[in-house]
Parts: sequence; C-alpha cells; structure tokens
Amino acid sequence: MPRRAPQPSPPANPAPRWLHPLTLCLAAFLLLAWFSPGVADGDTWWHLKTGQYILQNHRLPIPDPFAFTTYMGKPLYAGEEHSRDLFLSHEWLTQALFYSLYSAGGFAALVLFRAADLTLLCAIVGFLAYRRSRGFYRSLAAALLAASVALSYTSDRPFLVSFLLLAATLLILELRRPLWLLPPLFALWSNCHGDFVLGWAAMGAYCAEALLMRRRGTPVPRERWLWLCCPLAVAASGLNPNGFRSVQFLLASHNSLIQSRVWEWKSPTFWPPQPFNVVLVLALAVLLLARRRVRPADWILFGLYALATIMAARNLMLTGIVGPILIAAYFPRTRTLPRALQYLAPLLLAAAAAVPIARGDAFQLRAITWNRPSGAADFLLAHPTTGRLFNGYDQGGYLIWRLAPRQPVFIDGRALNESVYRDFLSIANNHPDAAALLTQYGIGVILMEGFEDVTGILWPLPLALADPSRDDWKLVYWDRQSFLFMRNPPPDVAPLPSLQVLTALEAQCSDHIGHDPGTPGCTAELANLFARMGDRARFQKWRATAMAYR
Repeated sequence: MPRRAPQPSPPANPAPRWLHPLTLCLAAFLLLAWFSPGVADGDTWWHLKTGQYILQNHRLPIPDPFAFTTYMGKPLYAGEEHSRDLFLSHEWLTQALFYSLYSAGGFAALVLFRAADLTLLCAIVGFLAYRRSRGFYRSLAAALLAASVALSYTSDRPFLVSFLLLAATLLILELRRPLWLLPPLFALWSNCHGDFVLGWAAMGAYCAEALLMRRRGTPVPRERWLWLCCPLAVAASGLNPNGFRSVQFLLASHNSLIQSRVWEWKSPTFWPPQPFNVVLVLALAVLLLARRRVRPADWILFGLYALATIMAARNLMLTGIVGPILIAAYFPRTRTLPRALQYLAPLLLAAAAAVPIARGDAFQLRAITWNRPSGAADFLLAHPTTGRLFNGYDQGGYLIWRLAPRQPVFIDGRALNESVYRDFLSIANNHPDAAALLTQYGIGVILMEGFEDVTGILWPLPLALADPSRDDWKLVYWDRQSFLFMRNPPPDVAPLPSLQVLTALEAQCSDHIGHDPGTPGCTAELANLFARMGDRARFQKWRATAMAYR
C-alpha cells in the first residue's frame, strides 16, 4: 500500500491554532442542523411498531402481526414466500433501537439520533480524506460533499445504521490496527440491516489489493491480520436470525413488481445535476487523471459502488461515502489556502447553518404528520367497525402504528406480498374487478387519500364510491388527508353526502401544495376532473392554480 501523502510544508504566516477547532465545531453544527428535520418518512411508523412488538413480546414479528394479507395469494416470483419472513426480521435490532429511543425521548430522540448518525458518518469520511491527503480543507470539503449526498437520507430508517457501519468498516480497513473489530462489527451489522454485503465488497477490495501488491513485491501492512479477520467477519455475518439467507432474499427480490415501481429501487436520473452525480463524475475524473498512482482498492471500491449507485437510487450514499475520499486523495495539489480565506471558512459555515434554522427546517424535534391520516385513524378508534380495512400503500405504515394489531392493514411499505400489491392497484384504480376483489378480501372499511403522494395522480376509487347512483358504500368521514367509506356504518355514524368527496379533493390538494409546492401534480388532475364534469368555475380555478405552479 502506498504511504500516506506527505505533510505539506507549513505556510509562512499560519493561522492561529484555535481556527481549525472552531471551523470543525461549526462544520459539525452545520451538519446537525442539516440532518435534523422532523420525522416524516412513511416507513418510520412501521419500523417503530415492529420495534415495540419485539421489545414487548420478546420475539420476532413472525408471523406478521400487522397486515391480514401477508400470506394470501400465490407467489409471483420464485422464493417470494420464503423472503417474507426474512424481510420481517433482518432489521430487528435497529427497529428495537428506534423504539427504545422513542420510548426514552419521543420523536426528539429519533431526530437527534439520526442527526448524530449522519454527522458521524460525514466525520469518518472527512477523517479518511485527511488521512489520505493530509489537507485540512480538503478533508472538510470531503465531509461536506458527503453531507450533500446524505441530505437525501434524512429518514428514520435502518439504512442510517447500515451506512454508518460501512464507513466504520472502511475506517478499520484503512487504519489496519483494529482489524480484530471487523468480526464483531459484522455480527452487529447483520442484525441491523441486510446490506452488510456492502461491507463484504469493501473487505474484498482490500484483500484483492493485498494480493496484487504482494505480486508486485510490496506487501501491505498487517496482511496476515487482514486475511484472518476478513473471513472471520464474513462468517460472523451469519450470526443473525436468517443466517446467510438474507443474500438470497436480496437476489430474489430483484424480480419484485413492487420494487420496480418504488423510486428507491429504480435507477437514478442524472439530469439535472444532483450532489451524487457531481461527486460520481468528479471522482471518476480525478481517478483517471491520477490513474498511475491510484490504489487497486480504490479502483475496485469505486467501480462496485458506482455500479450499485447506477442500478438503484437507494444506493446513492455509497458514492457519497467513497467518492469524497477519493477526490480528496487524488485531486491535484494546490497551494495552502490564503489566511484570509481560512478566516472566511467559519463565517461561511455559520451562515450556512443559519439558513435552515431561520427557515425552521433544523432541529425539528417532532413528527411531521400533515400528510398522514391521523383524523381518520382517530375516527376508526372511536367507532369500531366490522369488516377488514382497505388502505392506501403510502399510508399503511402510519396505520400500522396507530391501529395494529386491533385493525390490521391491507398493505404497507414493507412490500410483503406481490399479488396483494397487484390487487391493491386494481382496487385503487377502480378496475372492472375492483368490486369483486373488495368482496373477496372481506373489506368493510376503505381509507384512501385522494392523490398519489409524489406524482399527484388522482386515485379513481374514491370518486367511484361517491357516485350517487351507488348505495353499497357510504362516505362517513373526510379531511385534508383522507376519506373513510364504510359498507355498513355503525349506528352512531351518520353517512355524509357522497359528493362531498369533491370538496375533500380540493381541500387535500390545497393542503398538499401548501406544504409541498414542489409536487403540484394534483392541481392539473383536478383541472382535468372538473373539465370532464363540465364544472367551469372549478375548472378555471384549478387550471389557473396549475399554471401558477409550473
């Protein structure tokens, strides 16, 4: 392994000793501010509920206690029936951790844990960049580059722990002294998240480098320990409820219909430029420019993680971890930063931290529920009904948190059953078989939002149920988040006029663009709906709104 870059000669007029520590403290504060929006991800709710189940029942959530459809229907791809239990249990330790944090400090504890996790991740990237480059401001820039990619991961999900453990793996492999930590780290990782195979790739890259360097006659430091600890770490990965079957699940799940429709499993878009592709292209450019002195492990790691990034948007952080380190290590050498600019750095960091604080986006120590069906959940808890629940895919996780196991859900973000997801689409889009499917599943309550969350596409089902010519379903509740229809409302629930669905759709769209003006698709959908209905006043209102958000 090549030696670390030599320490650059000190400037003739160095900055005072306190400047670098101050700059680091302000950088850490900036990252904590960036990484501390409120708890908003829809999957966080079912992770919390799963952690609660594990801690209260002292066992894994198998069979699934939260959805009544998990084991219905026939598998649509080979191995699907076996992958369900794997998916229910492969993140159990992180889920228990999340619920423990919530129990101790509420949503504030979750936000602070996430902010600390991502800040530590960026700190490791910065440290590795400093170790490779010996440049303070290069390492600071590397940490901030990693943070720019990590901003896409401010969700309270187990991948937070997985990415941090990947960075820790790279740190151990680079330092070489604590290689004995790898086996216990992988035993921990394999119980926190199924992506521990990413760490296998890192160890494989360093072992491959050791082989190449030995053939060149320059063995790497502590090579024997590397060959001892890496196989032990792979073996330790099997110390989890599923053994090595998690790898089988990852391979089989690529045939999933659900994953093909979820954005995080799709290939990311490369235009317009985003932080991850800027880092990806810049890292590739510096590697090519410095190709004669690039370490074999760097080529292998960059190639593997770049490929994973291109294949699925959920892997963008892999580039965000490795890319900044490589950029710092191989970017052409420059002169020492002028003293005036060194004084400017902490001022810029303080100003950058002030922006999210002033907007109210930082240190939001709470849950964001404006787009969750909290009112409908309250209504169902206050008015117990007979019959099973049909619900929207995006809201399933929140409903698990609020209603399960008393009221199991139809579907949720765990994506456990392909045939049920196919039937969900048929029902929500009011296909010809929708009524038969509702009867087949024994549905007595329908809780639906009016629009798909990101695209704003109008779901046809609520409009179909509100048709005045039908009397099989009654509208019993609506608000700015959802509708509730019941087949047989209890005696204390009075049905509402069905055409209030139109008023509810307008309220839901207005609320959505008020909170998230960047996804205004519902405005055009409403304009088209009222044009088809011949409601000229509403058509003109929503066409004007849609034009205003273009």
